[in-house]
Amino acid sequence: MSRGKSVRLFLADGTPGGLLTAEIMNWTGHVVAAPRSDLATLLERPEAGRTGIYVLLGDDPESVGGQSVYIGEGDIVRNRLIQHARPVDQRGKDFWDRAIVLTSKDTNLTKAHARYLESRFIEIAQQASRAQLVNATAPSPLALPEADVSDMEQFIEQAKIVLPVLGVNIFRSPATGSNSRNSDTTGTRGDSILFELTVRRFGIVATARDVDGEFTVLEGSKARLTWIGTDGHSYRALRDKLEQDGTLVSASDGLSMYFARNHVFASPSAAAAVVAGRAANGRTDWVIQGSRTTYGEWEAEGIEEALSSGDFNESR
Repeated sequence: MSRGKSVRLFLADGTPGGLLTAEIMNWTGHVVAAPRSDLATLLERPEAGRTGIYVLLGDDPESVGGQSVYIGEGDIVRNRLIQHARPVDQRGKDFWDRAIVLTSKDTNLTKAHARYLESRFIEIAQQASRAQLVNATAPSPLALPEADVSDMEQFIEQAKIVLPVLGVNIFRSPATGSNSRNSDTTGTRGDSILFELTVRRFGIVATARDVDGEFTVLEGSKARLTWIGTDGHSYRALRDKLEQDGTLVSASDGLSMYFARNHVFASPSAAAAVVAGRAANGRTDWVIQGSRTTYGEWEAEGIEEALSSGDFNESR
C-alpha cells in the first residue's frame, strides 16, 4: 500500500509562474524551479552556489513528448547556468525556457555524487522517452561506495516524486504495476486491470493499463499498419511521431505495427486512435480484458462505489 507524501511548495515571489522551491519532509534534497525570465533571481539564490544537478526544459513540437531537455551537473551550478544562458554563438543553449536545480539542504553532495546523479537522470530520461534529450553524451555512472550509491538512489526516488508535482514528468517511466485506482487499502477492487482494444478484421490486439493517472499502452501491443483516417487529424501527427522515434515499428509479417516499448498517452482516445489508425472513442473502444466492460463503464463503477461507501453531504 502506497503512503501519502507531503510536498512543500513555496512561491518565492508570490506568483504561480515565477520562481518556486519544493521539498519533502525528511528528505535532504531541495528543488528550485524558475522560468528563464527569472534566471537572474535564481542565480542569486544560495542553492545556485552549491554542487548539484540542473535540468533545462523547452518546448519541442516535433518530439512525441513536446519537450526538449538538457541534464547537467556542476560543482557550482550557477556557473553552468550562466554558460547555458549565453548566446548560441558563445556555446550557450537557445531551446530552454525553464530551469530546475536539485541540490542538498545539508550541502553534502560532492562532485562525485553530482556526476553519478547526472548519469542516472540521463539514463532514466532516456528510458522514460517523454522528451527529446539534448545531451550529446551520457556519461557512465562513477563508481561510488556502496553506501553512497544507496543514498543517491534514494535521492533520485524522492526527486521523481517532487518533480511531477512541478509539472516535470520527463523521469516518469510508463508504469505497468498495479493500478492504485483499482485497489483500495483493503484490496476490495482487486489487483491491476488490463484493458484491451481489438481490431478483429486485422488480428490487432493492444493492451493497456491506467496507472497513476496515466493511460499506458504496453510493449508488444499491435496497431494498424497504416493510418486510414483523416489526414489532417491531430492523432495522425502523433502516430507519425511514434513511427519516427521507433515506438511503433513494423511487425515481421508486414501486416501490422507493434509497440517496441510502453508508451503513455494523454487519453484513452489518443491511444485508441493510434492503435486503430483512425479517430476513435477510447472510453468505449477499450474494454477490460475478458469482459465487455468499457473503460468509461469502469470509471463510472468506481464513482458509484465511492458514492455508496462514502459519507457525502448534499449541499442545500
